[in-house]
Amino acid sequence: MFPMRGADIFARSATARRLALVACVGAGAFGLTALSGFATSHALMINVSPSLPYWAIWTSRDEPAQRGDIILFTPPASPLLEKHFGTRPQPFGKIVSGMPGDLVTREDRTFHVNGRPVATAKLTSRLGEPLALGPTGKVPENCYFVATPHKDGFDSRYAAIGWICRERILGTGRAIL
Repeated sequence: MFPMRGADIFARSATARRLALVACVGAGAFGLTALSGFATSHALMINVSPSLPYWAIWTSRDEPAQRGDIILFTPPASPLLEKHFGTRPQPFGKIVSGMPGDLVTREDRTFHVNGRPVATAKLTSRLGEPLALGPTGKVPENCYFVATPHKDGFDSRYAAIGWICRERILGTGRAIL
């Protein structure tokens, strides 16, 4: 008779099979718990707006925004936003151009952050409504000036959006596609 190998013992022992099953279920539960925790702080966002050149953005709710990052936020309610985006607009994604403490200035309709031009505002929306100019001055604590390079981007250059402050921010994004 030949000595039994480890695999043979496992195959013939009900106790070994039960232990393996319990270990797999435990590992699976641990994995799902970890994934669930990860999912509460991360999301994949699909961008359908032409104002950003990316269509897939990986979002983290735990990372503070830095200059050049994409932030996703809930747009403020206003008649102008409702007319263009409906009563329940999707989150907006824009690029952080101004950080707390930065100086936002305007020459004609071109906005500058710390002297660097970041966006030019249009006179009217695509539906013909006049567009009031956004805020200038020192970016408040816990707020950002956001913009996009797109000429039709609807962002902080307009009063209907203004500063984007912490309570509106859903997460910081990284373009992946």
